[in-house]
Amino acid sequence: MKEKKFSLKNPSLQSILTSLICIVLGLLIGYIVLLMINPAGAGTAIKTILLNFLSRSSQAAQMKALGNTLAKTAPLLMCALSICFCYKVGLFNIGAPGQYEAGACIGLYAALAWHMNWVLCLVFAALAGAVVGSISGALKAYRNVNEVISGIMLNWIMLYLTNMVLSSKKVKDPASPYTIKLATGNKSALIPSAGLNKLFSNNTTVTIAIPLAIIAAIIIWMILAKTKFGYELKATGYNKEAAKYAGMKEKKNIIVTLAIGGALAGMGAAFLFLTGYQEWSTTQTSVPGMGFNGIAATFLGGLHPIGTIFASFFIQSITDGGALINKSIYPSQISDLISSIIIYLCGFVLFFKYVINNWISKRDKGGPNVNDVPVAAADAKKEGGDK
Repeated sequence: MKEKKFSLKNPSLQSILTSLICIVLGLLIGYIVLLMINPAGAGTAIKTILLNFLSRSSQAAQMKALGNTLAKTAPLLMCALSICFCYKVGLFNIGAPGQYEAGACIGLYAALAWHMNWVLCLVFAALAGAVVGSISGALKAYRNVNEVISGIMLNWIMLYLTNMVLSSKKVKDPASPYTIKLATGNKSALIPSAGLNKLFSNNTTVTIAIPLAIIAAIIIWMILAKTKFGYELKATGYNKEAAKYAGMKEKKNIIVTLAIGGALAGMGAAFLFLTGYQEWSTTQTSVPGMGFNGIAATFLGGLHPIGTIFASFFIQSITDGGALINKSIYPSQISDLISSIIIYLCGFVLFFKYVINNWISKRDKGGPNVNDVPVAAADAKKEGGDK
């Protein structure tokens, strides 16, 4: 019998339900931590984290704050897609932050030193991320170096290399540790708004980067689910020896996968820095959290490119909401703690699905067993005949 569309046995519905369980438990644990710090304002703090832009006093302020969240959701989504794409092919692209840094480095250098327009800057950022990703891919394919190890190493290498390159007189503001603002250095490098800024109280950081990131998610889903190329990549991830036996070029597929993942992360950096939302600090000593937050968005989105869109917005929203709480009482990092807990809970997704399926099985056993119906009917007929 065909399962009902909205039955709990539907794997898609189970994925959504388990993601919601992770969110609720993560928020609950975060609330408990807030209670431990200061119980008096815990309710207000968790409400502020959840509401984020809705906690603003006026509608204009709410729309502008929403625009800021969306502007940061676009790069987060690209980093999440980078990790999701590679994970679907059996690779854990923890090197996404390094690829993100490479995209920021070359994208900003092309904008400020070479005075290129935003399209070329975006292309260069994607290529830079792809190069860094392909390094991990080549090490994995030809020397069997774990991509997690090479990715972590490249994260730090690219951080200091980016600081060094962007410290050039051509791109760095002499009066601060930041790169020159694109609005003054090269306006043509700013990603256009196409009128979207008017929907968000003239927030100029709201650009076409947002719909472009959503389109990228749809394309990644189509590649993985609907194309021969995507099938070959996934087959290589499941078993590269079997893929090789089937005639697939497993080494090439590994390199291409991480190169595509790197390109997505590199574009993510361009989607942030080429909007003029912020500048790169050449004194930065920690790897940007955008790449690591992509892990949370990926797993919370059920390892599905479309689900990752909504998960990225949620993660960015609670991150921005955490910055609005009373910092004299609570640390703004509480939202990062909640995100981390959600990531941890996502590791129990299979357990949650097991519990759901076990409950469904017990519930079904309580009703009539369809296998017993013919036997019962035969017994009834025989009993009627005997009478």
